[in-house]
Amino acid sequence: MASILITGIAGGLARRTSALLLRRGHAVTGVDYRASQPIPGVTIHRASYDKTAIEGVFRHQQFDAVLHLGRVGNLIEEMEKRFDLNVLGSQKIMNLCLSYGVKSLVVVSTFHIYGAHARNPTPISEEDPSRAGHELPQIADAIQLDNMASTWVYQHPEVRTVVLRPTNVVGPTIHNTMSRLLRLPRIPYLAGYNPMTQLIHEDDLALAIVAASRGEARGVYNVAGGSAIPWRTALDLAGAKTFPLPSSLVKGYLRAFSAFPEYLVNFFKYPCVISDAVFRRAFDWAPTMGVRETLASTTERR
Repeated sequence: MASILITGIAGGLARRTSALLLRRGHAVTGVDYRASQPIPGVTIHRASYDKTAIEGVFRHQQFDAVLHLGRVGNLIEEMEKRFDLNVLGSQKIMNLCLSYGVKSLVVVSTFHIYGAHARNPTPISEEDPSRAGHELPQIADAIQLDNMASTWVYQHPEVRTVVLRPTNVVGPTIHNTMSRLLRLPRIPYLAGYNPMTQLIHEDDLALAIVAASRGEARGVYNVAGGSAIPWRTALDLAGAKTFPLPSSLVKGYLRAFSAFPEYLVNFFKYPCVISDAVFRRAFDWAPTMGVRETLASTTERR
């Protein structure tokens, strides 16, 4: 039985991952800067990742593995706070893993660091360069977190570290931008655009995270889930009511719905299709849910 710490325990993905680990007989501790509902069998701490309190969590218990799922991706938090949590907080967690003898670390990043661009290769591998807009502050902290964690993998071989770059994560307990968009009564699509899109169900990503924590490989890996399909096909499969949104009206729409980050607009124009073949081979993993089932599970509350 392993002792495992999960950050971001207030979020749906972390809670799904904790349930999976508990069923496998592991001891699970959770931490989050937000208040979290209790989880039977999980010890939960409230501590900001960039503050001294997080060290107390490590000091009072020896962990075999740390699953850092606590990246702040929403726009509710101010930019400075997101930087402190995502960059300074992640750095502190990684250094604590080193100081306290943690054997395995998984850091969940995002495929958004590749950027969506008309000249993107298809599919994108882990070796391909990022085209994400560094000029957009909404994604700058995510890019810096990914760069820092990817470098740390090889700087500190004492901790076997895996950085995961999942595609769009959706599911019934996920409340990120894509999941909320799919649950809208009427969903806009950009007129004249229909890029290929990938979705991964929260349970499949939880399985990938657990596989990464238990394997022997280290490094940076894409996690893509099922097959890529055109965005408007995904909307049809979801049974969504849709309407076209001309590009000229996008800025006005974003002002009205400020929770939708500007940098995501290009992902509804241009392809960003990733390959996870390397991860599947390294960790003997494959998604269990198809696109139709994934969409149905995400939108069932609508």
